[in-house]
Amino acid sequence: MSADLQTRSINALRFLSADGVQKANSGHPGLPMGAAAMAYTIWTRHLRHNPRNPKWAARDRFILSGGHGSMLLYSLLHLTGYDLPLDELKNFRQWGSLTPGHPEYGLTPGVEMTTGPLGQGFATGVGMAIAASHLAATYNQRGHEIIDPFIYAIVTDGDLMEGVASEAASLAGHLSLGRLIYLYDDNHISIDGSTDLAFTEDRAARFRAYGWQVLRADDGNDVEVIDKLIQDAKSDPRPSIILCRTTIGFGAPKRQGTSKAHGEPLGDEELDAAKENLGWPKEPRFYIPDDVLEFYRKAVDRGRGLEEEWKVRFDGYKRLYPSLGAELQRRLDGKLPEDWTSALPVFPADAKGMATRAASGKVINALAPKLPELLGGSADLAPSNNTKIDDTPAFQQDIYQGRNFHFGVREHAMGAALNGMAVFGGLIPYGGTFLVFADYVRPAVRLAALSHIPTIFIFTHDSIGLGEDGPTHQPIEHLASLRAIPNLVVIRPADANETAQAWRVAIERRNGPTVLALTRQNVPTLGINPPVEKGAYVVKDFGKPEMILMASGSEVALVLDAAKKLADEGKGVRVVSFPSWELFEKQDEAYRESVLPKAVSKRLAVEAGVGLGWERYAKSIISMERFGASAPAKVIFEKLGFTAANVVAKAKEL
Repeated sequence: MSADLQTRSINALRFLSADGVQKANSGHPGLPMGAAAMAYTIWTRHLRHNPRNPKWAARDRFILSGGHGSMLLYSLLHLTGYDLPLDELKNFRQWGSLTPGHPEYGLTPGVEMTTGPLGQGFATGVGMAIAASHLAATYNQRGHEIIDPFIYAIVTDGDLMEGVASEAASLAGHLSLGRLIYLYDDNHISIDGSTDLAFTEDRAARFRAYGWQVLRADDGNDVEVIDKLIQDAKSDPRPSIILCRTTIGFGAPKRQGTSKAHGEPLGDEELDAAKENLGWPKEPRFYIPDDVLEFYRKAVDRGRGLEEEWKVRFDGYKRLYPSLGAELQRRLDGKLPEDWTSALPVFPADAKGMATRAASGKVINALAPKLPELLGGSADLAPSNNTKIDDTPAFQQDIYQGRNFHFGVREHAMGAALNGMAVFGGLIPYGGTFLVFADYVRPAVRLAALSHIPTIFIFTHDSIGLGEDGPTHQPIEHLASLRAIPNLVVIRPADANETAQAWRVAIERRNGPTVLALTRQNVPTLGINPPVEKGAYVVKDFGKPEMILMASGSEVALVLDAAKKLADEGKGVRVVSFPSWELFEKQDEAYRESVLPKAVSKRLAVEAGVGLGWERYAKSIISMERFGASAPAKVIFEKLGFTAANVVAKAKEL
């Protein structure tokens, strides 16, 4: 193409973005104007995608990790022919639009991940590269590379400052994830001003130390240089980062290169001056030259052709490898084997029982042969979290078919990577740590919930029951804080059978993440067929209920013991196991009334965490309104009132 058409195609990205921000009177014009040439190079020379089928399984992925520059992504999507009309760009940041202030996965066609909280896109891309590498190693055959995508991202100074990016970069380098190609928008500006204020390390040396290939483009507007560096990145087995020296707000005479270009509209006068400076018509706003649109829209036919060619190759693969092909197709379609639930273990009644973390490990290993897509690991706590799949290798360099993951002590990166693995498709990923360290992974949990990503988070050592490690490791407020996240299902099972059914719920739930909160200590196996999917259910009625004792997790056995004592005194008592508030609230009113009849107002809830929220179900609460202590679990429970005698006493006060 001519140099003139290329320049105008890049400027179209700049000014569609700047016009959108100006019309909204809100947004971030600086990144789109500075990074337009980088984005142009990725999207027109390298990215394998099909605008008319954004979910094509074999596509490359592009993540705008600096999600504040969302108008750049929306401009790319519109120009290349995705289902994002120009009117949506004109409706940027407005109620009901497909162009929110930061990109949202599942809302806007072509957006691969919700970004905006800096570092999340960077770390999510690592998970996507893990997923691509695993599927490729598992299914590709010599001469039949069915799974072969690259993961591209534009990352920013802010991304690289965030700790989650450091965690994820370290992991990616260790794993040698060569499918990662990140372009760093190295503009030396953050909101406060120059990055010299707080960010002066040698970023190139840092990434070399992580084990990345580090490349450099001294001029972030030089398409030919960037193109060549991306080609170099593709041929290297290491993850690659290309440092592209750019100018934030490029073209705006008074604001380029300054923090003023970052997060506010240019203003009509400065916007017009920028257009004049770069030879762009001042009017009309949202101007797209016909030949520029024609050039970008070639992506439609090109993408259709790429997908058709891949389908032919995949059909040939399935003829040669029918079993592998059928399994891969099923996984890419997001379908489960018809009989997979038959593998769920059933545990016999047992007064001694087992820890629900141990039960979870047994469930994982029972399901693993039936569900090859089930895989995961732990943030350096696999023996404690019971996340290991037996007789299966770990995912490491050159063992990408492994299903056990050693994420290291990197909880935040683990959570973001799990989201990337889940979004990529074909996998059901899980990751474990202690419940108290949910604080370290919470931003990724929140994004999974916001984006309806079905990641499974295993949080063990779920209460003061972990004992001697003391209050630093004993979660108190964590269940309440997780329950406060919309679209997150938190399940705290009472025994081994509830744990098995909790796994069934988590695996079947495809529209959001699930937390499994599991015990360190043994709990009795109650020997029932628990309807965990209902969220709460009647464990036992002792006579006609005049009071209800309810609990989650390890405290269910406690209230059951108390109920027996009350029944011996002639009280009518109902015991309710309450593993999940969210699932209970999804049930119809008739079911909720059948479990918690309004006529029975005497209700006591027991949970070894803060009581916040239980007031919607119970009149009185036995809870933890202080931090724990270092002592054996039995002693802590007794000292802090989690005994059958105390439950009986509180029940009598109702």
